[in-house]
This record gives sequence, structure tokens and C-alpha cells, in this order.
Amino acid sequence: MLRSLGQRPVTGRGEDQKVAELRTAVSRLRRELAALPSEFPDRGIAEDELATLAAMAAGGMPEIPRLRSSLLLIAGAIGSVSALARGLTEVRAAVDLFGEPPRS
Repeated sequence: MLRSLGQRPVTGRGEDQKVAELRTAVSRLRRELAALPSEFPDRGIAEDELATLAAMAAGGMPEIPRLRSSLLLIAGAIGSVSALARGLTEVRAAVDLFGEPPRS
């Protein structure tokens, strides 16, 4: 795909590639979490924050500080569930594509 300097790569639908990666990673982790038969104390927090990330990805360009906040909450909620480690790593990698939040 040819693009000019400074332009973001886009998917076939005109969507920013970073947003597409985030949406895909969040969707995969949500499915993995839903398929997990065991309950754990912070499952609801993880589900809520994944829904928040999905909504931000669906809305276009997400706010970086909010992305990072949701990622931390998800990691804290499911960090000890080894069955979800790969999916969590993929979500983190997708969030990292957006870079660091601007310093105030």
C-alpha cells in the first residue's frame, strides 16, 4: 500500500490500522474471557473495561490515557489467569501502537 509521509496506514475500509488491531485484540480477549468456565473476583471489571475498549475502537481514534487506564484495570483483573495471558499480551501490544499519552 502506498502512502504519503505522515499518513496512517488504513485497512480496506478506510480504518486506521492501529484501531483495527485494537478492535481485533479486544474482540479476541472478550471471546476468550467469555469461554472461560471459571469465575474469579474481578471478572466483571475485566468485562466492563473490555467493553469500554471495544466502544473506543468502534468510535474511531481512542484517547490514549483512557486506553492505558483500561489496560491497567484489565491486567489487574485477569493478570493471574494464565489462560488469558496471550490475549492480554495482544491487547497490550495493540494499546502500545498508540504510543504514550501526551505529557501535561
